[in-house]
Amino acid sequence: MNVRPEYQRRLRWLTPQKSRLIESLLLNIPVPPIFLYETAEARYEVMDGQQRLNAIKEYLEGDFALSGLTVLSPLNGLRYSKAPPRIKRALDRASLSAIVLLLESDSERDPENKFTIVDISRFIFDRLNTGGTKLNAQEIRNAIYPSPFNKAIVELARNEVFTDIFNIPPYVETNPNDYYENPARQKNALYASMGDCQLVLRYFALRDSRNIRSSMKSMLDRAMEDRMQLSIDTVADLKREFVDNLTKARDIFGPKPFYLPPDEKGRVRISAALYDATLVAIQRQSKNSSIFSAKASSIKERLAKEFKNTDSGPILTGQGNTAQAVKDRIELLEKILLQGSGLA
Repeated sequence: MNVRPEYQRRLRWLTPQKSRLIESLLLNIPVPPIFLYETAEARYEVMDGQQRLNAIKEYLEGDFALSGLTVLSPLNGLRYSKAPPRIKRALDRASLSAIVLLLESDSERDPENKFTIVDISRFIFDRLNTGGTKLNAQEIRNAIYPSPFNKAIVELARNEVFTDIFNIPPYVETNPNDYYENPARQKNALYASMGDCQLVLRYFALRDSRNIRSSMKSMLDRAMEDRMQLSIDTVADLKREFVDNLTKARDIFGPKPFYLPPDEKGRVRISAALYDATLVAIQRQSKNSSIFSAKASSIKERLAKEFKNTDSGPILTGQGNTAQAVKDRIELLEKILLQGSGLA
């Protein structure tokens, strides 16, 4: 059984949510069924129920103590290993019902039906996930736009340069299946919400100037949908381009290239708006990239001056999120690169 297919969300349940599930099982309260999809004979993907299965597994393995219980409040703080026999017996007797969705194989499918089994399974996943913790926009994109491009986005979010810049614990596990179990990564807000994948997508959404229109959400949705049919070779080229531009940004602006200047309290924060505008500007001026690296100090000085400018400062900090504001920000970053390197 594949408990976490790639189109599933990342683990997001907090300990109180997991505890309430265990409480429901102890009270014999009906729990919604698990939905499975049979990918091959006796092989299944969990389409709905990942969070529930993981919560049960974690509790039985002693990964958390019960908390936030209201009905069985005396059990708060109890780990499975310390539970009295009657509690363990109650859990041993508990059960979850499962519904297995059997879809036609490609050979059985009507030639007029253009949907693949993968398409249908993702559609069902999206239809089922209407309760629990509400899916955010990127989790929905990940579920309903399966493609080599979407897979590349997930892989790019694991890139060492990317994780270092955005303070995401590095993927050092030897087995990719263990990526989801890293407790430090699960606590990282960007990772847990798939915000890391959305950051990668933002570059590709704004890379095409024709796509910079309407809302940011619409730009991101179109970027995913329009690239669903890209070939594996084309996607590989896009992956190399992203890593190359991200590395250039780090070479020019330093190890943390997308941080805004300290605020009045001395706090600094990373800016998604500065990130994507910088990468897109570097891509548009790729022919001058070697010059930019050589003139890094001058470019950084130029950027610092623009931050202090009352007209351009708000553009750089991302105070405007309209399509025009995005265009202005990218053009301003191009200007900073060119002027800082003496090309304009």
